[in-house]
Amino acid sequence: MNLDEMLKASGISGGAASGNDNVKSGFVTFIGRPNVGKSTLMNNIIGQKIAITSNKPQTTRNRIQTVYTDERGQIVFVDTPGIHKAKNKLGEYMVGAAEKTINEVDVVCFIVEPTTYIGAGEQHIIEKLKKVNAPKILVINKVDTVKKEEILPVIDCYNKELEFDEIIPVSARNGSNVDDLVTTIFKYLTYGPMFYDEDTVTDQPLRQIVAELIREKALHALNEEIPHGIAVVIDTFKDRKSSKGKITDIDATIICERDSHKGIIIGKGGEMLKKIGTNARYEIEKQLGNKVNLKLWVKVKKEWRDSDILIKNFGYDKKDNKTQN
Repeated sequence: MNLDEMLKASGISGGAASGNDNVKSGFVTFIGRPNVGKSTLMNNIIGQKIAITSNKPQTTRNRIQTVYTDERGQIVFVDTPGIHKAKNKLGEYMVGAAEKTINEVDVVCFIVEPTTYIGAGEQHIIEKLKKVNAPKILVINKVDTVKKEEILPVIDCYNKELEFDEIIPVSARNGSNVDDLVTTIFKYLTYGPMFYDEDTVTDQPLRQIVAELIREKALHALNEEIPHGIAVVIDTFKDRKSSKGKITDIDATIICERDSHKGIIIGKGGEMLKKIGTNARYEIEKQLGNKVNLKLWVKVKKEWRDSDILIKNFGYDKKDNKTQN
């Protein structure tokens, strides 16, 4: 879905929504290679968990849209999958989603780590950014992991590669300089009506958020290889009343690619699946604000990441990455 389609889906036509001309608004994307902290930064700005996070690459798979609103106006953030060398059709979908977004937004934030080493992934993104007309902000994340004097060489290093409109060091983990980043983004937005109501936080359907929370807990619990090959499908999602208040019954299936992976996900005596379910239920209850009855199942769909039909069925539609004429 491109930005025009996003606006139409929100009941907006002509590129504007209700509001007044004393505020600013616009679309902003975070782009970077996997695991640089894009989702953590976005969650910090929004003030609640929308995008899942982990220390494993390729955690974010979709373009996740969140909305930040204050007295200055509204920023619609588009968090994208990390750009990497695609190894399957799912990877191609993820990279396509990220690269397409940078040509559709008002401001691009390039998130990097505080190191003077510019790898192939960063170089690839820099080459893409050279063709982008929108303001470009270099965001050096994880500055809490290095000494202050180590930041200047990083700035000099990236300045030699591309002339950025702004360079801002931040720590998504502890919130350092995040307010400055938001202020700087507003600087480059134009005055005009807001796109969403003030209380809107995300365009993500609740079922999708729940599915992603379950996948996050699986990412945390499982080893390096298996998480790349899993997806989560919500089978049922129903509310019911009880003497203790509302309860949400959720049945979900974790999809994996191999029979051996299924055994690992379930674990000895079902212990691993129970751990994933317990941790996921805790996060889901925080999101919903009520008790949750979560049941998890595991199914094998061999090589699903290379199946166009299964990729679409699991919520990753390549049509979303095609530029509309």
